Amino acid sequence: MLSVNNIEVIYNSVILVLRGVSFEVKPGQVVSLLGPNGAGKSTTLKAISGLLHEELGEITRGSITWNNERIDGKPAEEIVRKGVIQVIEGRPLFQHLTVEENLHTGAMCYEGGRHYKQDLEMVYNYFPRLKDLRKRVSGYLSGGEGQMLVIGRALMGHPKLIMLDEPSLGLAPMLVKEIFRIIKEIKEQSGVSVLLVEQNARAALELADYGYVMENGRIVLDGPAEQLRENEDIKEFYLGLNTSGERKSYRDVKHYKRRKRWLG
Repeated sequence: MLSVNNIEVIYNSVILVLRGVSFEVKPGQVVSLLGPNGAGKSTTLKAISGLLHEELGEITRGSITWNNERIDGKPAEEIVRKGVIQVIEGRPLFQHLTVEENLHTGAMCYEGGRHYKQDLEMVYNYFPRLKDLRKRVSGYLSGGEGQMLVIGRALMGHPKLIMLDEPSLGLAPMLVKEIFRIIKEIKEQSGVSVLLVEQNARAALELADYGYVMENGRIVLDGPAEQLRENEDIKEFYLGLNTSGERKSYRDVKHYKRRKRWLG
């Protein structure tokens, strides 16, 4: 189980980004972090995966444990070998390598890639499109194909917890639906836990078992995903619906900070 305990994160020894964040992800559970840009969601994932130091960030208070072992302060490569793998926002790929070569790089972090062929077939089973494109240079993939590849590459490392940062970013609605369907299938078939950062609150809460809402580096609301879907603030500020279930315009909700009940 992942347990994040009251962590604070500072960038450049000056900028306080996370302010006492606590939550947990249980085995086999899908947990979603919701919130606007700048809330601290991506920073939270990087704190867990050990990537903060790449951006001059550090955890200054609190702890992060994985299966009762502290991992805050450990290097990213060691955290990956423990089965905690982050899929970074923006679909970063080795663009000069082919699809299959990218998948091969993911396999190397699990027992030196000894199960490469078996794992490759697993990924192709989830993402048949990648098998068709296996010889294509990844720099020429579409956004949806690239998202499939970065998730597939993470799966090659045999994650016990996979952290997805904005997997729907920049994708057409039909592709978003397909990506989330596959994520659900992966979770159900492999038992992997999922920590999902996503601004598409509707898609995230349909997939998740439990959700947390972040604002200004703090968690301000949490609960079972079904309960959050029915929360009037979530409906209004993240799903764009009013109390009667009708869709609201951006103009109606843009001043929501003045009216949020969970910060009252």
